[in-house]
Amino acid sequence: MTTERISPPVRAGERETLRAYLDFHRATLAMKTDGLSDEELRSRSMPPSTLTLLGLVRHMAEVERSWFRRVINGEDVPLVWSAEGDYQAAYDASTATRAEAFDAWQTEVAHSRRIEQQAASLDVTGYQPRWGEHVSLRLVMLHLIHEYARHNGHADFLREGIDGVVGA
Repeated sequence: MTTERISPPVRAGERETLRAYLDFHRATLAMKTDGLSDEELRSRSMPPSTLTLLGLVRHMAEVERSWFRRVINGEDVPLVWSAEGDYQAAYDASTATRAEAFDAWQTEVAHSRRIEQQAASLDVTGYQPRWGEHVSLRLVMLHLIHEYARHNGHADFLREGIDGVVGA
């Protein structure tokens, strides 16, 4: 499988630019997993870390679900991998498969895209209980771009450690 990644526009409106950068980073994470087996995707970085590419994909499914569905859309849904609300549970991909992790992630990305597209503007707000305040859709999109960018850096190192593939 080869992931298509479209570069964000160099001249566009704010919402189109945010949407494009978020999709660019989503595609980057998927690219870092292209061509790897389940076993390789569960490969740990280096002791004592238990970080894996599948763990990152699972984590980003939780991030998408939490920020778009729970915060912006106000849905009362549990986390994907922890009914107790333990955000760290997603990182444990020791028995996970590509199919399981990617199905959940792609489902959450589809929900996120729908919620963002249906929002009247970037000024739409939702309540973030961990922060104790309302946040805008604009902040949520920027926060997710930040999350993906940070974790895509981790994915670069993880992928290099698996098979030497680096870049982009």
